[in-house]
Parts: sequence; structure tokens; C-alpha cells
Amino acid sequence: MLITGFPAGMFQTNCYLVADGPGSDAIIIDPGQDAAPQVRELLAEHRLTPVAIFLTHGHLDHTWNAAELADEYSIPVYIHADDRPMLADPASGLGRSLGPMIGGIEFREPEKVIEFADGRDEEVAGLRWSVDLAPGHTRGSVLLTIEVPTDEGPAPVCFSGDVLFAGSIGRTDLPGGDHQTLLNSIAEKVLGRPDHTVVLPGHGPQTTIGAERAGNPFLQGLGTADGPAADDVKKGRFGL
Repeated sequence: MLITGFPAGMFQTNCYLVADGPGSDAIIIDPGQDAAPQVRELLAEHRLTPVAIFLTHGHLDHTWNAAELADEYSIPVYIHADDRPMLADPASGLGRSLGPMIGGIEFREPEKVIEFADGRDEEVAGLRWSVDLAPGHTRGSVLLTIEVPTDEGPAPVCFSGDVLFAGSIGRTDLPGGDHQTLLNSIAEKVLGRPDHTVVLPGHGPQTTIGAERAGNPFLQGLGTADGPAADDVKKGRFGL
């Protein structure tokens, strides 16, 4: 198994490449601003053939280079239907404060778009991907999970987008965001996973479910009367 990645653009959004190994088909996850040149370098370095782009959600810092790469390699872009409109109209997901940063740049949908569905697995690049809708950061945020072989047996790896970070969770103050919905998503779709699940987030370093369950202040008491308040959710955020 090959999983590699790098932070890209002004928001340092993590872009990942995932493949069964060098010289095989590959998935590109969240190619944000200025990600395309380094994606091409990694594809060449590992002799990978891109077959699809997966987007964890529709915010521009995760989708900026998606159409460029998809059309260059004639591959589809996967995104949940609720976030698909942001591909052609990213300002709709940014709000008044961040929308002006786009300036006069025009965006469009890639030539081929496939919509993720909650609970429907996708078999792409020889890998089985579990798709879980986890709204709250955006309406169409998804968790993408694969099983990676290890000496101790298969281990889950979850690409969490901006739902969960090391020590934090996603912001909820942009259009389509809702703090209680995000907390519910984490309680229902994240906390039930095994502690050894590796989490590869949209920003910042990797972590594990066990580490976040034990030390993430936003997860302490989640689902109980002692859980985090709405104002607390907005304090520890990354990117868009």
C-alpha cells in the first residue's frame, strides 16, 4: 500500500495520493490550491496512473485544482451531491467574508462528476472505500475509509477532511455549517471506530481515533450534558 501526501496552498490543505503500491492505479484526494504540480511529481516518482479524484467536501481549499487534474488525465471527480454545487460556484460555500478572495477567477465542474452516497462503498484503484456522510462542516462532508494491510492484520485508515483534526474539529461558521450537526456526526460516525484507526485529516498532522478520544478537547463528554458548547467549536479550526 502507498499513501503519500503534502500540504498545499495558502490554507496548507493536505492533498493525498493513495494506491495499492508503486506502479499501480491511484486516487488523488483533495487537490487544493497549487496542488497540481506536486501531484504530477508524485505520480511520476511512484509510476502511478491516476484513475479518480476524491473530494472530502466542496470547500475551495480542497477542490481548487480538481477540475484541472481531472480533465488533464480524463478521470472522474467524486463528491457528495450536497457539496457538488460548490465545484462551479465555490463562493457559495465561503460566505461574504471569504468570498472576495476568489477575485475574478472562474471555476467550473470537471467533465465527469460521480456523486458519493452515504453508506455505499466505492471500488476504485483496486481498493474498497467506505463512504460515510458526516455533515456539519459542510452538508456534504464525507469520511473515506480503507483497510490497509499490516503485520497484525488489516488496519483502518480514515481520510476525515475537515470533520476531525488532531486536537480539533472543523469550523461551522460558513454556509452549510452547523455545530450541533457536526458534533452529532462525530458522535455517530467517528467515535464508534476502533482506537487504532489512523486519521488523515484535511489540515495538520495525522492522528488516531484513540488519541482524539483521549485528548481532543472537543470530543470530551461528546454526547453527554458535559459536551462542548457551540462557542467552543469555533475556537480550534483550520482552513476553510
